[in-house]
Amino acid sequence: MLLDVTDAAVPTAPAIRERAKALYFSLYDAPASNPDEARAYVADQVAAVQALPSDLPPTLAELPAWVDQRTDAVGAQYRDYLAARKNGAPRRYFSCRAHALYFIKAVAPTKLVDGAWLYGLLKQWDNPAYHELIKTYLEELGEGAPSKNHVTIYRKLLATHGCEGWEGLSDDHFVQGAIQLALGHHAEHFLPEIIGYNLGYEQLPLHLLITSYELNEFGIDPYYFTLHVTVDNAASGHAQKAVQALVNLMPRVGDRDAFYRRVLDGYRLNDIGASTTSTIAEFDLEQELVDILAAKSNVGKNMHSDYCRVAGRSVNDWLGDPARIPDFLASLEQAGWIKRGEDVEHSRFWRLVHGEKAEMFGVFSAYEQQVLRDWITTAPDGKRAKGPRALSWRARQRTLDNLGQDADRSEHFPERGLIRRHPRLEAPDNELRLLEEQVAAAAGKQQAMELLGGLMSPEIHHTAVGLMATRMYTRLFES
Repeated sequence: MLLDVTDAAVPTAPAIRERAKALYFSLYDAPASNPDEARAYVADQVAAVQALPSDLPPTLAELPAWVDQRTDAVGAQYRDYLAARKNGAPRRYFSCRAHALYFIKAVAPTKLVDGAWLYGLLKQWDNPAYHELIKTYLEELGEGAPSKNHVTIYRKLLATHGCEGWEGLSDDHFVQGAIQLALGHHAEHFLPEIIGYNLGYEQLPLHLLITSYELNEFGIDPYYFTLHVTVDNAASGHAQKAVQALVNLMPRVGDRDAFYRRVLDGYRLNDIGASTTSTIAEFDLEQELVDILAAKSNVGKNMHSDYCRVAGRSVNDWLGDPARIPDFLASLEQAGWIKRGEDVEHSRFWRLVHGEKAEMFGVFSAYEQQVLRDWITTAPDGKRAKGPRALSWRARQRTLDNLGQDADRSEHFPERGLIRRHPRLEAPDNELRLLEEQVAAAAGKQQAMELLGGLMSPEIHHTAVGLMATRMYTRLFES
């Protein structure tokens, strides 16, 4: 978030926080259904942050130096982190691989609407003052390339590691996403706040560098995060564009001070709801395992035979009361089904859930198995069983490359006109052909841009038709 030295999440008022999740899905599924609610939500959040301190300088002239100072400070902190790790310091953020995957899942509500706060500005394509912000949005969308679209990248990351199910997270995890969606769908009401929010969000934070480094240590592809390190750079990236956008859009006539106060409010909006470090800090390995088993107990409580008993009770009996899950785990350990602090293969319970011929094959996702694995291999005193060293993402990718398996090859496809389609998409009535025909038949550039912009909303832009619309919009925008 903004104040990266402390990065402490500011508690959201309960009444506002409880609206976040419902509003998030409402805006994602039917953004035009209740515009008053979305605008009121932003207004309430702005009112909640106005008393917070802000490190933004008082004048526009000081902004470039402010960005440079922040960048230098983050660089110095990261050098200190790397030096400490080289001298044997433990990881700062992630205690185990399950912890890292939990983080990926817990921040999904925000990452899956990446850039959404800028969506409403697409209609300003013919006004040069907005071009820096529109370019930023187009780059968040990868300019229509699936391999560069931020949401597509993150959805792939979630699916790769079985981190689905983020929809069940608590309301606080949806606060930032709800703000981004509400701003994006109501840009005409919140332009100063959008400029300020963008100014804060696009600064390079220390946590981005550290998470990228530690994810790679666990063999988890950090590309989504490293991509933001490069595109947000202060020299030519989104951080620089954010400053230039404020300069371009600051009113020449009217109350400049009032406009800037609203910019400050938007800047402060970055500091509410769950933050990166608060999300990391909330992880508890055993509680996460308990929560996973409790969620599965609703289905599994009637699926087990009575011949298998643990501490004198059937498995169905144990699972029939989710509150008893901690006792169930303790009983499995006492009965020798689980051997904490040892390799997982020494635990009979693990062999039941892992492997293609396991009796419970498919019951636990990749993420859930990782939680179970890390819990088993961690002894009650916190010591961990030594296992094979995780292959870094780069090393794993080199291995794949040597085998001739290009991970990106399936994402590329030939172009035709503005886009050439895969042969399977050549059906006369497919959406992509229809979009091409509609753009070609548009009365002029204005009509074409309106059509394409409508398909670049946060809930659509990562789909096939949204990606194509983005490619076409980008081409026309730059022409």
